[in-house]
Amino acid sequence: MSQRASIVIVDDHALFRSGVRAEVEGDLDVLADVGSVEEAVRVILAERPDVVLLDVHMPGGGGIEVMRRVAESNPAQRFLALSVSDAAEDVIAVVRAGARGYVTKSISGEELADAVRRVRDGDAVFSPRLAGFVLDAFAGSVPEAEVDPELDQLTMREREVLRLIARGYMYKEIALQLGISARTVEAHVSAVLRKLQLSNRHELSRWAVERRLVD
Repeated sequence: MSQRASIVIVDDHALFRSGVRAEVEGDLDVLADVGSVEEAVRVILAERPDVVLLDVHMPGGGGIEVMRRVAESNPAQRFLALSVSDAAEDVIAVVRAGARGYVTKSISGEELADAVRRVRDGDAVFSPRLAGFVLDAFAGSVPEAEVDPELDQLTMREREVLRLIARGYMYKEIALQLGISARTVEAHVSAVLRKLQLSNRHELSRWAVERRLVD
């Protein structure tokens, strides 16, 4: 297998994408860099890179939503999360969604290119500290607040709606913020209530606050 791997860079900050491209273009084939969930799904399915370098937190559902939608058409696609966050809950959520690795944005260009090649070749790539989170999670020793079976039932969009409901937003305000219809928001809320076996938005808000999902 060639040492030169192909990638698509997904991050909602254009300046960061440019920086990553400049750092790795000598070692990797950068097929595209994109800044939204919608564009990422379209480009990844069209280009079929060896590895997708994926930001975790983006509008519209973030990296997990990208992985979920790409997997519907190409379940073999490999993802490497590249994030400013080294929080256990972020690492665990992304790995559970199917990422082959997770590195932080403090990584050097040379180290990042090596991580991409290793993910392409089938390895799982984490820094020692982040690998510890993953091992703890799958050994069952991560606190429930970080790995929550009830929360895992919800899609990324349902989680977004849940957080906004818990912050006191009305359906129309949530619709405006997420770029969806109020009726769709209502459908998401109904789905969340059903999955969590709750009766109303007040119980929903309390549930979210108890799990510290609200800032």
